[in-house]
Amino acid sequence: MSTALAPVSTAIQPWSESAVPAFPWRDPHTVSRTDLAAYIGQLERACIESPASPALWTCLGMAYAVNYDVMKSIDALETATELDPAHFWARLKYGELHYRLRALDCAEDETLRALDLAEDAIQLSMARKQLREIRALNPPVRRRTTASAAGRAVFLSALIMFAYLAVAWG
Repeated sequence: MSTALAPVSTAIQPWSESAVPAFPWRDPHTVSRTDLAAYIGQLERACIESPASPALWTCLGMAYAVNYDVMKSIDALETATELDPAHFWARLKYGELHYRLRALDCAEDETLRALDLAEDAIQLSMARKQLREIRALNPPVRRRTTASAAGRAVFLSALIMFAYLAVAWG
């Protein structure tokens, strides 16, 4: 089943920062590979024409992700977050990409940033849901430890080993 594509150029004209090109499908599994490739090509051209638009870079990163092109998706979403560190959708989608890659610490950090940037109830709800899903997979026990906590663990391990050797040889 092929979904008709609206050209990106018509979807974003006239261009404004609040306007984001609409994806031509609701379910990414229903779009054909050729339609997806054409849409990605249109987004790439739009990003060349408007390189300072974090919304376009975010859409391009999402399209790359749907196409399973992880490195290009990361690059596009990083560009979007560098262009505007306070862009909610860039942060949320960058966090989502890390979540899907199971880089859970980075996903949590980016989602927390997005949560801080949420401007309405819908954005707040989406960020909270994503954060809840990330934390379900990354409970506090498995989260990264700080350097001081890691240092304490090494110290305690050495102390226990010393005590064991003192008892065994004593």
